[in-house]
Amino acid sequence: MEIEHHPGGGAGAGADEDDVALVEQVRLTVPTTDDPTLPVWTFRMWTIGVVSCALLSFFNQFFAYRSEPIIISQITVQVAALPVGHFMAKVLPDRKFSAFGREWSMNPGPFNVKEHVLICVFANAGAAFGNGGAYAVGIVTIIKAFYRRNISFFVGLLLVITTQVLGYGWAGLMRKYVIEPAQMWWPSSLVQVSLLRALHEKEQGHRMTRGKFFLIALICSFSWYAVPGYIFPTLTAVSWVCWAFPKSVTMQQVGSGLNGLGIGAFTLDWSVVAAFLTSPLVSPFFAIVNVYVGFVLLVYALVPACYWAFNLYNAGTFPIYSTDLFTGAGQLYNITAIVNDRFEIDMGAYAQQGKIHLSLFFAISYGLGFAAIAATLSHVGLFYGKEIYQRFRESYRGKPDVHTRMMRRYDDIPNWWFYLLLAVTMAVALVLCTVFKDEVQLPWWGLLFACAIAFIFTLPISVITATTNTTPGLNVITEYTMGLIMPGKPIANVCFKVYGYMSMNQSVSFLNDFKLGHYMKVPPRSMFLVQLIGTVVAGTVNTIVAWWLLTTVPHICEKALLPVGSPWTCPGDHVFFDASVIWGLVGPRRIFGPLGYYNALNWCFLGGLVCPVFVWLLARALPAHAWWISLVNLPVILGATANMPPASTLNYTAWCFVGTVFNFFVFRYRKGWWKRYNYVLSAAMDAGVAIMGVVIYFALSGHPLDWWGSRGEHCDLATCPTAKGVQVDGCPVF
Repeated sequence: MEIEHHPGGGAGAGADEDDVALVEQVRLTVPTTDDPTLPVWTFRMWTIGVVSCALLSFFNQFFAYRSEPIIISQITVQVAALPVGHFMAKVLPDRKFSAFGREWSMNPGPFNVKEHVLICVFANAGAAFGNGGAYAVGIVTIIKAFYRRNISFFVGLLLVITTQVLGYGWAGLMRKYVIEPAQMWWPSSLVQVSLLRALHEKEQGHRMTRGKFFLIALICSFSWYAVPGYIFPTLTAVSWVCWAFPKSVTMQQVGSGLNGLGIGAFTLDWSVVAAFLTSPLVSPFFAIVNVYVGFVLLVYALVPACYWAFNLYNAGTFPIYSTDLFTGAGQLYNITAIVNDRFEIDMGAYAQQGKIHLSLFFAISYGLGFAAIAATLSHVGLFYGKEIYQRFRESYRGKPDVHTRMMRRYDDIPNWWFYLLLAVTMAVALVLCTVFKDEVQLPWWGLLFACAIAFIFTLPISVITATTNTTPGLNVITEYTMGLIMPGKPIANVCFKVYGYMSMNQSVSFLNDFKLGHYMKVPPRSMFLVQLIGTVVAGTVNTIVAWWLLTTVPHICEKALLPVGSPWTCPGDHVFFDASVIWGLVGPRRIFGPLGYYNALNWCFLGGLVCPVFVWLLARALPAHAWWISLVNLPVILGATANMPPASTLNYTAWCFVGTVFNFFVFRYRKGWWKRYNYVLSAAMDAGVAIMGVVIYFALSGHPLDWWGSRGEHCDLATCPTAKGVQVDGCPVF
């Protein structure tokens, strides 16, 4: 039985007025109907949900250590779960059982959309809300693989679980401010609502069902990845310019897709297309354009001018693109030599090696990151500030919308659940910072300070995300703050960052998923328990997989010692390690402060803060052109290359190209096909690569091929400096 809610005495006009009061996008996407009799706590939901959560956690952590760390998102499970759910509804027995005073069945009827929503929430936890793996796993990785020190598995697991769950406690208490009000509409959740509704439409008149298309595309993706993944790895980055100029450093810097500007480079490997930026098939075209504009301005204008024309920061002494840290002479910086027995900086050894230097690309990326953070604040304040303020006020004064009224038929979550969760996770985190302080370095007051920052920022950033789909990050703010307070302690800095940044980030993601449940009329208690259990399962699997790989793959993350073409280069963790050195071990005063080489980059904060003001003033001065001027989104343009490094230029060019093909040309000229199969194709491509990647590791990793096509992109000189007199192994001296 389906119930449509008609407020205001049952008059149809009253319902229409309430619907009009909603945000238009919500009114067009979210149904105002509900069937409260649909079962949600089913054997199917728990089986598919837990298995998908564990599988996504395994795959994402497994690929996180590889050169092209593809992220398997919840959309893959969203598509794959549908035929599995229908299959289980056909084959499971419908016999009824009695337990705990209730009657239940393994098969209570047809697979329904509310079960599907909870499975998606499980999967989203398995994908760490789109981040791939739990952020805190990076701490375990840099301690064991980069600093070559020890941390116990138990401490690592507690660190991962507490940082993932801690923010849920206070996020739950904020639901009435950012979930129930209609004005807090959370744009990204509408994508999931739209896809779920499309998947549950009856498939009539189509020879190729979505399930059949998914299976065919999955088999094709699985089969093809054996070629770039094992047989012919050079197809991962076809940098033909390097082949044409085998002895030219400059031309290889220009042509290398992995370590240069990537001009002319292309790929036949889906993992390159989807790595770092996730699948381009799920990104709208306007977002792709914004990213491409920011990418072009950085890679093809700013970097070449600063490197070859101005030699900014002695750029020619170092590679044009590198995540490594260098001495002033262009040699790799020996980080382990400046760490003493107490896991702190050895000032004598540091003075002997000198200041740390960055590649030009890395330095500019930090400057753009500073500018993007500041630009987000001013852009959101100027262009959306009034709207956010009005909607926040209306959320207090306005009457509940149709969706909130319909959700009141379900039992709400008692506040003591959130207080208890907050108390337990805080207590465990305090034990980590006291009993196991030698391993995490973070003092108890540092934990409380980090949680205070996360708590204070959660509500305003949730409001910004709920109304603009923009989520400012706290990672640079937290590591900069702790670096000034406690320099010389790298692990304390990254622990402070994950408790301050990830607790807030997890809170916002938790609320975003809650809004999906709100729109789809899923009981709140079911949503909360699935989110909590999924996060614990995912964090546990992430930690186990990381520990297994870190202890079994020889020289994992050590690029200099790995065989040529080995995928276990840990690009994301390399940048995480660099951040621990820059902000924690050495400290921002010796990098970006008066004692460092890059203090001028701090002006980027001011530049980022001011630039949106000019765009806003221009829009007000030219009202006839305000419609397109307001589309100049400086935070997106400045932050477009936030994943570089570790992402390469080829990751971006391939992502933009494929995204444009599907989300502009196919969307425009074959809209029916796009609507029916686009997301299904994305899910199948991701899943096929993931499964074949694991098969190759277990079946063929002990039997590597050794021929021209298995030795990388053949751009060895792209990582060489161009300054005169700099001597680096394997590079010509100018």
